[in-house]
Amino acid sequence: MAEGNATQDQAPAINAMVQYTKDFSFENPNAPRSLGPQEKAPNIAIQVHVNAQQVAETDFEVNLVLEGSAGEGPNTLFKFELDYAGMFRLHNIAPNDMHPVVMIECPRLLFPFARQIIAEAVRGGGFPPLYIDPIDFAALYRKRLEEVAANAPELKS
Repeated sequence: MAEGNATQDQAPAINAMVQYTKDFSFENPNAPRSLGPQEKAPNIAIQVHVNAQQVAETDFEVNLVLEGSAGEGPNTLFKFELDYAGMFRLHNIAPNDMHPVVMIECPRLLFPFARQIIAEAVRGGGFPPLYIDPIDFAALYRKRLEEVAANAPELKS
């Protein structure tokens, strides 16, 4: 039994210490007109940002920022911005794996809760709930690395 516990103590682990809404806004700028029947389905745009900062040797605050809107210009139905965060404690993660774990796995754990907050706010604003499709945080991470690498030569010049 002692060997099993020792092996478990060495296993990589991510502990979500706490999750919280840092900032949230929902706008329904054209109500009540926007709540009536619409001639066509609105264009829905969503942006995703992930930010993180180390707050202790093994602790990281990770922010998942979701911004979105339905409709455009004078036909905007609603807008939202959510900054949802969590404190994560990482154990037995190799140093070269730390950044991808923080920027991929931690927001993946936060996403279902942020998605629900947005769905309920949109429903509370008088619209059908907006269930954001799952997000591929690994693809977002790779894209961000490519952007940084593409801009790196400019920094060296």
